[in-house]
Amino acid sequence: MTATNTHYAFALHGGAGAVAGRNYSAVEEHLQQLAAECATLLAKGAHALDTVEFAVLELERSGMYVAGRGSAPNTAGYVELDASIMHGPSREAGAVAALPGFESPIQVARGVMEKTHHVLLAGAGARAFARGNGFAEVDEPENYYVLPVGVTKEELMDSNAHGTVGAVARDQSGALAAATSTGGTFGKLEGRVGDTPLIGPGTWADDDIAISCTGTGEHIIRAGGAITIACAYKSGTTLDAAINDMLDEVKRLGGDAGVIAVTRDSEIATLYNSDGMKRASVSSRQSLQVATFTETQ
Repeated sequence: MTATNTHYAFALHGGAGAVAGRNYSAVEEHLQQLAAECATLLAKGAHALDTVEFAVLELERSGMYVAGRGSAPNTAGYVELDASIMHGPSREAGAVAALPGFESPIQVARGVMEKTHHVLLAGAGARAFARGNGFAEVDEPENYYVLPVGVTKEELMDSNAHGTVGAVARDQSGALAAATSTGGTFGKLEGRVGDTPLIGPGTWADDDIAISCTGTGEHIIRAGGAITIACAYKSGTTLDAAINDMLDEVKRLGGDAGVIAVTRDSEIATLYNSDGMKRASVSSRQSLQVATFTETQ
């Protein structure tokens, strides 16, 4: 292995739905520990795809974010989950949308990628696939799901409140991968699907860049999302400028968003135009940084 191949980079987010003035210290501590663990894995030679799946799985399990265990029911009274994952070198991708009744949509999304010829399964079809492949089901929803950190009960029916989790990584071989998962906006209609399970708007990875988006999904979709950033970056636009152009379009359309990205050169960006974005990043060249409202902690 050459010296240039020993570099790795990693970033994760817990959503751009942070509300100014609230205390997210417990979330930041969790993100710091998880990012450090993922950095250790990458330093030991772990693959980017495995690392982003592991990171998102841990975020889903924690119940601290609007994803997995921290998700809220839709207006029909039950939880529907979205997730996607993408491997840059092969462009293989898998996703689930409006998936009810399973603990880890990111695991099911990877199952779709590896066990089917499809990219996206939704609703009853996604549930049938997950059940047929033995993924863990939620037996008692009323006892399983919890209120995420920093979310009030009054916000559970506020369609402007939202949250997502995601991770991006570059491993020592130079491979890039991205993964994103969400319970969606609060008070969403049954069957609502945002950007998260859509390969292109919500999640993207290729040979040059890996991206995970968070924010108001409808506006991210309409602004082009991750693939818009990737195309601009490929054309020679700087990473920060490419992201900020997409974020500006989201804001122009009336929404807010955040983006985490890593490049083939191990460059990391964690940018947002909302009040805050819960996030952490680390690389073989950069010390671990954790923040919600400020650049570093």
